[in-house]
Amino acid sequence: MLFCVFAKSELRHLFEVLSYNCLVGPTVKETSPESWPLYAYEQVFDFADLAFEHTTTSHSPKKYFLPHRLTMASYALNDQSWRKEVHFTPETPVVFFGMHACDINALNRLDKVLLDSTYPNPFYAARRRNTFIVGTSCSPQPFCFCESMDCETVLHGCDLFITDIGELYFCEIRSSAAYQVLQGISTKEAKSEHHALFIQAAKKRKAQFTSQMDTTDLVRILDMEFQAEVWHEWGRRCLSCGTCASVCPTCYCYGTEQLIDLTLGSARKEMRLYSCNLVDFAEVAGGFNFRPESATRLKYRYYHKHRGFVEAFEESLCVGCGRCGQACLADIAPVDVIASVRREAEEDG
Repeated sequence: MLFCVFAKSELRHLFEVLSYNCLVGPTVKETSPESWPLYAYEQVFDFADLAFEHTTTSHSPKKYFLPHRLTMASYALNDQSWRKEVHFTPETPVVFFGMHACDINALNRLDKVLLDSTYPNPFYAARRRNTFIVGTSCSPQPFCFCESMDCETVLHGCDLFITDIGELYFCEIRSSAAYQVLQGISTKEAKSEHHALFIQAAKKRKAQFTSQMDTTDLVRILDMEFQAEVWHEWGRRCLSCGTCASVCPTCYCYGTEQLIDLTLGSARKEMRLYSCNLVDFAEVAGGFNFRPESATRLKYRYYHKHRGFVEAFEESLCVGCGRCGQACLADIAPVDVIASVRREAEEDG
């Protein structure tokens, strides 16, 4: 890994070097009732619209890799033949400018399922391999617990990672493409004093975390408390609306649907993102639903994140961004749910 530093004024030049591609970054989308800016990943055309030093976005950049609705294939029928079209590759490369470490780690986890597995998802793979990611350090919010999930930093999954060290930006170069891009701006080699400033910035950021999730022996505790009453308590609060999955950067459940034109001259196959919290998620042929209760669906969502994925890949699927807890209309947050399961385990003992 190579390191360099550059003046903050050079960030605009870096933006301009990369802007010949489709460039997506954090922008101020709306303002909250408390007058706080609400950020979202959107296509950016002007550097002035880029909120590079944003707090957190309401939604993750997952929608650019796993769209909520995607046409997988289309079919057209002629008199004597038929034609099928599949569009795997996006039309243009996408540059993500200003992605936080938790969202980059979320993509790394999705890669394990959708890119590096026995049966990769070609639609996800085409988008993932057609991106250039500029990461940036963050200022932890009260609901962020990515430190507990070891997701406050990144070792791979992006091309550049930029950290504010005062008057300069400290830049980690993580790909050959990034090295070539940096030839277009003025940079200097990082020296020992810059390394020290970087370490100080990392310590300061670490001290800002106030929300913590204790993951010690969590897999065993979840196995022990599978029938715990606390799941029913949270289930009674859950509205089964699926908002948590919508904002989550790592939820990847989806369904497919065949849509046929009334003239029978054309058809298409669509993939739609779904949520395991929705009431009909586990409904099968004949109308039978093997997870009819909200408590059961909520429990299995947590077991997938913190139990099943850990067993398969030795790390949690949750990256600790805290978006689900912020968006939940019933105030159900992962930190509180896991803490309540731990308390029940201790009381049982």
